[in-house]
Parts: sequence; C-alpha cells; structure tokens
Amino acid sequence: MKLRSLVAVAALSVSMFAGPLAGSALADGRIAVALDSPLAAKTKVVAGGAVFVCEGSECVSAQAPSRALTAVACKALAKEVGRVAAFGGETKSLDAEDLTRCNASAKGGSSLASAK
Repeated sequence: MKLRSLVAVAALSVSMFAGPLAGSALADGRIAVALDSPLAAKTKVVAGGAVFVCEGSECVSAQAPSRALTAVACKALAKEVGRVAAFGGETKSLDAEDLTRCNASAKGGSSLASAK
C-alpha cells in the first residue's frame, strides 16, 4: 500500500511541475501572413504543422505550433499560395533574409530572379 501511495505522489508531482513547462514549450499561437497578391478563392493550407486559412491577401493560423514560425514553413505555404510579403506571430516575425528563402520556390515565380 505504501508503494502505491508513493508512486501516486510521484506521478502527481511530475505532472504538476512538468505540465506547465511542457505547455509553454508546445504553446500554440497565432501566425498572420501577408501575401504579395490576393488569392481568387478562400484556401486552406497545412504548412509547418499549422492550418492556414487564406483569403484575399492574408493567411492566418489561429493555433500554430512554434515550429510553424520558420522559413521552412513559410516556404511550404508560399509553394501553395504564392509570394509572401510578411510572416509573423505574436513574438517573432521572419526577417528579410528568411522571406527571401521563403519566396525562393513560391507558386507563380521565384524571388531569386528579382533579387539579382
């Protein structure tokens, strides 16, 4: 009986202390994206583990994992919807160098030709 109580207390302690830390490391946040050109129709795209809803010249992911706020995720989105003018979340935005990488294989044209 003492062993079960000890195991239960240990499990509770771990969940109390690890829970908040794990939650902050895996926190979901909003990512907003501005497109160079508006889309003809509302579109949903999955990029970087986030679901983006794109309409007009904006895409939004209401609950994106932190891994979605990268140039790689931006690139995956740009392949589907075209060149990206801005890509950012509540705490971070991609800089000009990241946006250049993002747009390198954008749908409808490459930014490498315009960068030269």
